[in-house]
Amino acid sequence: MEVGTKSKLTEEEQGRLAQAAFGDGTVILSTRELTGGFFNTAYELALADGREAILKIAPSDTAEMLSYERNIMRAEVEALRLVKAAGIAPVPEVYAYDDSRTVTPYEYFFMEKVKGRPYNEVREEMTAGERAEIERELGRYNRRINEVRGERFGLFNQAPAKAKGTWRETFAGLIGDVLDDAVRLGASLPIDRIEVEQGIDTLLPALDEMTEPRLVHWDLWDGNIFVADGQITSLIDWERALWGDPLMEHYFRSFIDSEGFREGYDTSIFVTPGVQARKELYDLYFNLIAVIEYYSRKYDNSGYLDWATGQLLEGWQRVGKIRD
Repeated sequence: MEVGTKSKLTEEEQGRLAQAAFGDGTVILSTRELTGGFFNTAYELALADGREAILKIAPSDTAEMLSYERNIMRAEVEALRLVKAAGIAPVPEVYAYDDSRTVTPYEYFFMEKVKGRPYNEVREEMTAGERAEIERELGRYNRRINEVRGERFGLFNQAPAKAKGTWRETFAGLIGDVLDDAVRLGASLPIDRIEVEQGIDTLLPALDEMTEPRLVHWDLWDGNIFVADGQITSLIDWERALWGDPLMEHYFRSFIDSEGFREGYDTSIFVTPGVQARKELYDLYFNLIAVIEYYSRKYDNSGYLDWATGQLLEGWQRVGKIRD
């Protein structure tokens, strides 16, 4: 599926970035674009000195995107470095990062090429038992990630001065930004905004259960989980990381039912009365983004919009049941 945010570079342009990162004598033997992502552009490079690396290019500063997506490459680099230093989960090493826009008009970074293949590409080749073990391991890693405590709530790349006080206030701001994006982009939502805001306001008090900021990846879908030899080798794409509620993680969404993940994570820790309301709010946030980013990224697949709209309507029905 073609995406409107991607910044493409020629091999010569990639070579200039490689020399800036690794030295003037650096030569690229081969390069190929990786097509699995839906926001940044990524290239797999083989260098003449035997090294391999992934080059990741951010969208243009003028590209249409959602409000929370501005400047998220820095968030990814900083989150990767944090998790790598803490040793809590396997992540690629960051080799070099440049946001100066002096060599190229785009922000970019080089990182380690990790072993394995994305889980979404290989899961159907695995037995049920093998999948359960991968998802059990994912649960353990995700729990470790969520045990990292922060000093404030909000997006990872957000300036502390702009941070809200409570998680309720922070999340209300995040979902409000998404609704504003819908207006700016002319997105067609199947639910009236006033009705959505009323539903959100009804459930927001449940977020007061979350009093301590925790590190959340938020985008750990199967395409961001690399596996090899029956084990997870790397967790990638940390650009949407934030300090918030662990129940925002992808494997807690309503369309995923993984006993292995629940066992590995030990989800019995979530026992407060507002757990279901919190999960429904995060489903709503996810589903709104899924619909609205169709307009910012200019996807060429209308079937995606039908799927995302259906998910949003199903989630909205669940919100209504809790409100009643």
